[in-house]
Amino acid sequence: MTAWALMTRTKLRESARGPSQAARPVRSRDAAARPFEEIVAEHGPVVMRVCRALLGPADAADAWSETFLSALEAYPQLRPESSIRGWLVTIAHRKAIDQLRGAARRPQPAADLPEIPATDAEPAGESSMDDDLRAALDVLPAKQRGAVIYRYLADLSYAEVGELLESSATAARRSAADGIASLRKHFSKGAKP
Repeated sequence: MTAWALMTRTKLRESARGPSQAARPVRSRDAAARPFEEIVAEHGPVVMRVCRALLGPADAADAWSETFLSALEAYPQLRPESSIRGWLVTIAHRKAIDQLRGAARRPQPAADLPEIPATDAEPAGESSMDDDLRAALDVLPAKQRGAVIYRYLADLSYAEVGELLESSATAARRSAADGIASLRKHFSKGAKP
């Protein structure tokens, strides 16, 4: 979903609520804030990488859209000193958890269904590399996988990673290092004939 579609959808929601809620007073800080469309353009790829790493390519677009819908609603109340990237990755993390929990509650089909190919137009070599990386990330323990994704795909600081994983910056650094070491072992074994 594009930023324009996000803004239009939100405007439609506000107009459906009526004039009393749609016309909110604008604070001086909000008037100086960057347009949300710029935020989406700048941080959208990072959020998509996080969503794809946590959920896989099939559910990533939904989580991405839900992330920016939630962010659009909360953006006017964001403190000026906040890290926008960390804030968006935190929202994406929570939306991914919501989707994983929702998937666990849904009934599973009894028969195997054929695999639906991804609609992304990617070169053949990148697709197999993405699948290999995804499989290698899935094998890592949850803290290591999260630390690697948030540190290297979302480019968050270790302090932000630690906060997301509910640990310290030092523990996040250790988890990321252990995760990278495991990935290196995995890919070095696969590179040998």
